[in-house]
Amino acid sequence: MTSQGARTLEGKTIIMSGGSRGIGLAIALRAARDGANVALLAKTSEPDPRLNGTVFSAAEAIEAAGGHALPIVGDVRSDESIAAAVSATVDRFGGIDICVNNASALAPLGTVELTAKAYDLMQDINTRGTFMLSRACLPHLLQASNPHVLTLSPPITFAEHWLARFPGYMLSKYGMSFATLGLAAEFRDRGLSANGLWPRTTIATDAVANLLGGTEALGHARKPEIVADAAHAILTTERQEITGQLLIDDDVLAREGVTDFAAYSVSGTGDDLESDFFLD
Repeated sequence: MTSQGARTLEGKTIIMSGGSRGIGLAIALRAARDGANVALLAKTSEPDPRLNGTVFSAAEAIEAAGGHALPIVGDVRSDESIAAAVSATVDRFGGIDICVNNASALAPLGTVELTAKAYDLMQDINTRGTFMLSRACLPHLLQASNPHVLTLSPPITFAEHWLARFPGYMLSKYGMSFATLGLAAEFRDRGLSANGLWPRTTIATDAVANLLGGTEALGHARKPEIVADAAHAILTTERQEITGQLLIDDDVLAREGVTDFAAYSVSGTGDDLESDFFLD
């Protein structure tokens, strides 16, 4: 990757699934500071005591950071919602430069414990949602000068302990990764860059607090800004400078010259961090 320097997302239009909070919102806010246009397709329209923020509060934060926001209440599981979101984004901003597949469902359970409903939810949001939102954006992405698809999905490992841990969730996340690699290969000769991005460590989000150990788990996590800065580095690369890769956040930033990651940790020291899923 070239050095970030003056690379910017100013004037670029991003459509993102999810983004009301957590990693997605951090990515949106980093783009907003450049003056980007950000359309969010998200379900959370009303406050929830378990979750911080709504699609509307996220839009307000994007505008306050210097961007232009389009909040869209919808469901990435719905083809109608996807089509309406893409149409509204193009009508408002004139096109689409970047598709960020951020929405994801998490049920880290073994095969016997995982219900059919939870399995279907993960497949529909994670794998199908990634494929169908990317697919709907393609006619507009392929007209952009430097189109990108970025998916929050992991590298593929066949280590047996990861294959055994929660196969249903694994299938849905690997599906996101393979869908992204497929796009990179299929549209390489059309100028599309498509990559996956995954955090080295757990990230301080509501999902981690609610499902993976509460506030204690947050003390062993990094802030969402590390993923946001890595996403910005990827999305500001030149046309197909990087494509068809499943990247790790701190590896991306290390290539940009970042050497001290302590400021990204919740504890402020970078000690005793918990590795994320699918990484050893």
